[in-house]
Amino acid sequence: MIDPERAAVQQETMADLPAITNNPDIRFLGKLLGDVIRAYGGEELFRRTEYIRSASVDRHRGVSGDVDLGLDRLSLDETLDFVRGFMLFSMLANLAEDRQGVAAEPGADVAAAIDRLAEEGIGKDQVTALLDHALIAPVLTAHPTEVRRKSMIDHRNRIAALMALRDTGVTTTPDGDDVEQAITRQIALLWQTRVLRRERLYVTDEVETALSYLRDVFLPVLPGLYQRWDRALGERIPSFLRPGSWIGGDRDGNPNVVAESLTTALARSCEAVLGYYLDAVHGLGAELSISTEHVAVGDDLLALAARSGDTAPSRDDEPYRRALSGIYARLAATHLALTGKPAPRPGSLKGEPCSSPQALRRDLVTIAHALAEEGDGPLATGGALGRLIRAVDTFGFHLATLDLRQNSAVHESVVAEMLKVAGVESDYAALDEGARVALLRRELANARPLVSPFASYSDETASEIAILRAAADAHAKYGPGCIRQYIVSMAMSVSDLLEVHLLLKEVGLYVPGETPTAAIMAVPLFETVSDLEAAPQIMTDWFALPEVAAIATARGVQEVMIGYSDSNKDGGYLTSTWQLSRASEALAPVFAKAGVGMQLFHGRGGAVGRGGGSAFAAIRAQPPGTVQGRIRITEQGEVIAAKYGTREAATTNLEAIAAATLLASLEPPALSDADRTRFGAAMDELSASAFKAYRGLVYETDGFRTFFRQITPIAEIANLKIGSRPASRKKSDAIEDLRAIPWVFSWAQARVMLPGWYGVGQALAAFADKGLLREMAEGWPLFAATLANMEQVIAKSDMGIAERYAALVEDRALADAIFPRIRDGWEQAKAGLLDATGQSRLLQKHPALDTSIRLRLPYIEPLNFLQIELLKRHRAGEEDPRVAEGILLSINAIATALRNSG
Repeated sequence: MIDPERAAVQQETMADLPAITNNPDIRFLGKLLGDVIRAYGGEELFRRTEYIRSASVDRHRGVSGDVDLGLDRLSLDETLDFVRGFMLFSMLANLAEDRQGVAAEPGADVAAAIDRLAEEGIGKDQVTALLDHALIAPVLTAHPTEVRRKSMIDHRNRIAALMALRDTGVTTTPDGDDVEQAITRQIALLWQTRVLRRERLYVTDEVETALSYLRDVFLPVLPGLYQRWDRALGERIPSFLRPGSWIGGDRDGNPNVVAESLTTALARSCEAVLGYYLDAVHGLGAELSISTEHVAVGDDLLALAARSGDTAPSRDDEPYRRALSGIYARLAATHLALTGKPAPRPGSLKGEPCSSPQALRRDLVTIAHALAEEGDGPLATGGALGRLIRAVDTFGFHLATLDLRQNSAVHESVVAEMLKVAGVESDYAALDEGARVALLRRELANARPLVSPFASYSDETASEIAILRAAADAHAKYGPGCIRQYIVSMAMSVSDLLEVHLLLKEVGLYVPGETPTAAIMAVPLFETVSDLEAAPQIMTDWFALPEVAAIATARGVQEVMIGYSDSNKDGGYLTSTWQLSRASEALAPVFAKAGVGMQLFHGRGGAVGRGGGSAFAAIRAQPPGTVQGRIRITEQGEVIAAKYGTREAATTNLEAIAAATLLASLEPPALSDADRTRFGAAMDELSASAFKAYRGLVYETDGFRTFFRQITPIAEIANLKIGSRPASRKKSDAIEDLRAIPWVFSWAQARVMLPGWYGVGQALAAFADKGLLREMAEGWPLFAATLANMEQVIAKSDMGIAERYAALVEDRALADAIFPRIRDGWEQAKAGLLDATGQSRLLQKHPALDTSIRLRLPYIEPLNFLQIELLKRHRAGEEDPRVAEGILLSINAIATALRNSG
């Protein structure tokens, strides 16, 4: 039972953390959280929570043995409050670590990359030459792995801002509040804020969430970063880093994304970016009070000022202000024209809408040139005007490029119906690949549309056509930068891509002719292991079509997307990693022969089982010649909040991916040709062995599907309401049809984390030359990154806790047959990793990460124990709504503590 004396003498609450943490922010925020729990939860809840916390910490520190945590004596109401408290501590610990730079990596910034390249004899001129054609794009998606409500994240960000204020030594906020009291107030608000969503998310909710990051973080951060990079390189560089989004354009498996979703997403983005420009111009008008009584002004600026229509006598000698008044009026008119809403501060002057972002930029550059002509003083460069010009360069009128995405099977169905209704082909689906390609090419050469306003179409076809028409309208309204890519999921053939061209032709985004044009690029997504193996031949056949070659050559680049999630679920972690690398390397000569630049789009998730881990290390580990200064990467779920939740975090992460791209593109290869051959042959053997073990367990073991659904809370996760799309692609319980996100997420909850390591241990154990493995881990970035990511997963997993989840499996014989295989595979993975990396314990070479994970473990374990008990009660038929709520709260809390669990 609970030791009352021990509980009574506990004084420091959650600030009394394991000795492993030296982070003062964690101690400070933990103490405040303890004070809040005592004040609002009561002394008894505080004492019970504190006893469980301290006992669990002692167990993990080895201070005491198998202590009774007293979890079984918590009432349901106390259980809910306890879980909430531990979740909030994890959330605040994450914030504290982010502030202390635990996530930052040495050398992961552009200035350091330039210095490193200089040591290799690669000068700044080569860096700027690369940037002339570079593109780096973090692409935000709505993949449902962010369990926290936006309200929780907002309070967290307010605490971060107050902590930053506290760092400066300031004791009161600009509003006069005591800073520490203001932080405590925000923690109290977190305590009293509902954690769980009551209603499922809609696409519009996801649009607004993404918009908050784009508007509040990317918009102010990127222009400042470019100023830093300009200084590092000694010249103004192109806007090579631009954000993207899938939210509102990704229909793959989500019937809730329709034409209205696309229109809303683009309109809201336009409204946000124009509002930012209006505020910036208004601020410049207040700042640039330059008078002709003191400086001579050039004719171009005087003409711009005269065109403004600003005749106020008070500004007669202030041409900069008059010019900015005219720009503001034109921007306000643009706001009304593009959003249908008046500008927040319409102003008294009237103007014509800006014809394009380039027109706005020209006016701003006229002002910049005038300032430069005045002399070589501090007004000549940079400042707020320079940042605004950079913002217009980077964000245009659309803020973030929105991708379209749909499954190839849907395209096939829609095209088949269009051809049938038009009387062109009665059974397109029955045609073989050669016949399909021939038919599609004939239709693409014909300017005649297939869709008739007088014909009737299925709901699916009508919806797809409506989305494409909305895309065409968006191009006309916001410019071609608003939508540039159309991702084809499950692309398996050339016809899958030609079908997209045919659909684009229906709305004028593909124009046939002697030299055809495509305003939106068809992008194949190769997801499974077999798809990745087939990718080079498909792209060879694609470029062999003269019309395709002409379009790609004119564009200069063709994108290919490679999927980490489904390839992992299909073949396991090691095989997925290796096949992705091999496919990338095999594609490079295909593109070189076609004379087209290769742009890879990496579909990474947050968890290692979905391609997560350090983006800096992952980009640097790409095969030589495959980055070429151009890379796009998905950012999704909880990773968005972790990487871009604050401006400081965003700065760190954007620096990292920019630096890694420069290094991967320009650094000499890390391996000699001989080592690449040796290491590649070893990886072939390891991959084949890991693939066999993984497939043997997941797809070839009788009853594994049932085992998976009972050992994990997969069924309960579906009730979290964290996304707008279904968990499975089809109404089926087959693992093949389950989306990769819930697959990975559910294994993490049970602390198995199987997608991040299973099969690797068997492969390492069976590989005869252990010395070669150690050589690969030391000298090959790909293998080193693969092991480092797996090491993090193994450190967060726990087979002791996992065995308790295995007790949830109803068929004991089934559990006893499968779980020991998983446990043995984990032990082999751990032993093989330690041997290959030359460590005596996990994370020995990564002390900061080791500290971070070991800090969390005492807080996660009680949550797991409570979740298991609640799952037992729920599955036994207990109908008390607090049981179901407790399960969902525990899922939320464990995911928060693990950080990258989906």
